[in-house]
Parts: sequence; structure tokens; C-alpha cells
Amino acid sequence: MKIAAFDTSSKALTLAILEDETLLAQMTLNIKKNHSITLMPAIDFLMNSLDMKPTDLDRIVVAQGPGSYTGLRMAVATAKTLAHTLKIELVGVSSLLALVPEQVEGLVIPVMDARRNNVYAGFYQSGQAMRPEAHLPLAEVLDIVSAANQPVTFVGETAVFAEQIEAVLPQATLQPTLPDAAAVGRIGLVLPAQSIHDFVPNYLKRVEAEENWLKNHKESSDSY
Repeated sequence: MKIAAFDTSSKALTLAILEDETLLAQMTLNIKKNHSITLMPAIDFLMNSLDMKPTDLDRIVVAQGPGSYTGLRMAVATAKTLAHTLKIELVGVSSLLALVPEQVEGLVIPVMDARRNNVYAGFYQSGQAMRPEAHLPLAEVLDIVSAANQPVTFVGETAVFAEQIEAVLPQATLQPTLPDAAAVGRIGLVLPAQSIHDFVPNYLKRVEAEENWLKNHKESSDSY
């Protein structure tokens, strides 16, 4: 099975072409760029480099979230368009799960910066989710992990939170990792295809405009 996999859920853009589990080509750009401008040219470049045509693909695998609202919306729209146009399968993969390295003992906490000292966080052990992924204050994540009383490794966007993590969990391992489209593709290889029509990003939280509208609406309702 030939797969095009990509992740634009954060500042980094990563794209890979695989045949089953074998990585054929990969590109990662860790620069502050508009992914909507760079994604399709990057796909074209990798496909041309492999002398492949879009019709050679069997499946599109995309990081479905959580992450940047704009990045997720663009990635999902691109993935759906490609899958529909080429009449091939579409699969979504957790952006957090794809950050988890293989063969790490204990609890692995992939984190992505959600601003205002909040994170998107997962809780994994031996590749299995120990609790649902969530949008949480970093302090709450640290409380949860402290209670687990076992070796813990933080991966993903750890640098911005390193000082706070080390203050509460001095024995924790911090392993900064970039999104990896090859990991996205390999995870998506074994998952069932999803409905293209019903496929939507997994934001894990409302966008700020929606939160403000709901807050203002509630305050207006309470004033009656």
C-alpha cells in the first residue's frame, strides 16, 4: 500500500511517502511558514522525486489533531480533497500519538503548546492511551503525572515548559521531538479507512472566537 502522510498541526510541516511500513521519502520544514502555501508543492516535490503519480497512491494519512486550528483545518481540507479526487482511502491519526517514540519505558506524555500555559496532552504507556487526550493547564498535567509515581518522559514541545516540569518532576526525562510524518503514516497504515464526508479535525477545544461568543452569550442570558 502506497501512502502519503502529513502533519501540519504545529509550526513544523512534515510529509512522507511510504510503501507499507517502508519510508520512501520524507521532508520536514521547521520554519514559521504558511503551511497552505508549502504543503502541496512539498507533496509534488516528493512524488516527482520518486517518479510517482498521484494515482499511484492508495491512502492519505493525516494528523487529525489536536494542534493549531488553522493548520488542522488546512490539513484536513487538503487530505479530504486528495482522497476524494483520487478515490482513495483517508485515515486520521492523533497528532499527539505520533509524537510518542517507540520503546520508551514508563509513562510518556506528548505535549503541544496550546498557549497561556495550557497544553494539548496525551498519556501513553507501551503505545496505549492511559487516559483521554485533553486540553489542560500544564499544572493539572503535572499533578496527574505526579500521582502516577512511575518513570515519566515528556516529548513534543517540551522546551517552553522545561523549567516548570523540572521544578515539579525533577526525575522526569524531557525529550523534545518534532512531528514525524513517517510515524503518522505507519500508525495510519493499520487503522480502518474513515468516511471522507464525515471527516473533521479533532481540535480538543473550541477556538477563541467561539469561546468568547459563548461567554458573552451566557453573560447576556444571566443578566435577565
